Amino acid sequence: MSTVERVRIEVLVDAPLVGRVTEAAKASGVTGYTLLPTLGGYGNGGAWSDDQVTGAEAKVLFLTVAAPERAAALLDALRPLLESHGLIVLQSAVNVVRGNKF
Repeated sequence: MSTVERVRIEVLVDAPLVGRVTEAAKASGVTGYTLLPTLGGYGNGGAWSDDQVTGAEAKVLFLTVAAPERAAALLDALRPLLESHGLIVLQSAVNVVRGNKF
């Protein structure tokens, strides 16, 4: 089975900013993504958890797989939010079947 190399991008984002990330994806030509709820974690700022009563620290994992040029455009669009909003962004190369879907 043949595969095509694409770029996987994962963004851990505060729930109120999800709209900005999805709009950046659309403007970059990204044709699909998945939003995953998170339960909690631990990082430089210490422990955090999704307080389902207030949603004050709710985070979402944005996940997409895209062609390299679209992925690069998305990363460029997200760059201003990295420091100002503390986004965590992961990029990795992946091999996909049905590369025309991405």
